[in-house]
Amino acid sequence: MSFTLATWNINSVRLREPIVQKLLADEAPDVLCLQECKSPVDKIPMEGFAALGYTHMVARGQKGYNGVAILSRLPMKEVVSFDFAGLDHARHIAGQLDNGVTIHNFYVPAGGDVPDREVNEKFGQKLDYLTDMRDHFGREKPQKSILVGDLNIAPREDDVWSHKQLLKVVSHTPVEVEALAQVQDAANWVDITRQDIPEGQLYSWWSYRAKDWSAADKGRRLDHVWATPDISNAGHGSRVMREARGWEKPSDHAPVFATFDL
Repeated sequence: MSFTLATWNINSVRLREPIVQKLLADEAPDVLCLQECKSPVDKIPMEGFAALGYTHMVARGQKGYNGVAILSRLPMKEVVSFDFAGLDHARHIAGQLDNGVTIHNFYVPAGGDVPDREVNEKFGQKLDYLTDMRDHFGREKPQKSILVGDLNIAPREDDVWSHKQLLKVVSHTPVEVEALAQVQDAANWVDITRQDIPEGQLYSWWSYRAKDWSAADKGRRLDHVWATPDISNAGHGSRVMREARGWEKPSDHAPVFATFDL
């Protein structure tokens, strides 16, 4: 069985329903994981997605912020939803395909603007969330699993437009990079995107603040696709669909794709 998966922080699934439909129609991934849906589950516009063949969904929603959903053309059952750091936020959902693969979809807290938990509660929440992720996967040692989502950290020097200039900017600080590395190490998660594209600048997010985001190209790779070692060799075909950042009324994130032959 081969299936293609995409992950995309959509920044409001209702506001951007047209471009979600465009992605589904044009690219036809078997599974699409969305973050920052900003919608209760019953308000997610499933009718249009189902008409394109995406008749399966597992999701957690909140009015106006957060929210995660997995749309699938393949049968999928809900497995679990975590509330790491006790935030009562809709930031995680996991579904399982008939082939036994579990897909975890995460929206890690952004962490605010100041990388100091003593003066910025949101940064502390981000670090606590990552600690809980680390501890959970360290205990559970998942197998046959894929972890995707907006993890809100660009870990490598070539995952940001300027390593030196972003060292003190939330999403690329050493403390966040180390926290994410501990999550990855807890279950020996393999970064599929970088397994496929091992070298070079690679971004999945560009700020709305840039007058011309593409020309400035001050991006960060915040969106990730990981897999457990038992299936990591089956992953290939990774790409960031940069052009989606330029669509009408875009998200500030671009979709990230990978294919698994299992």
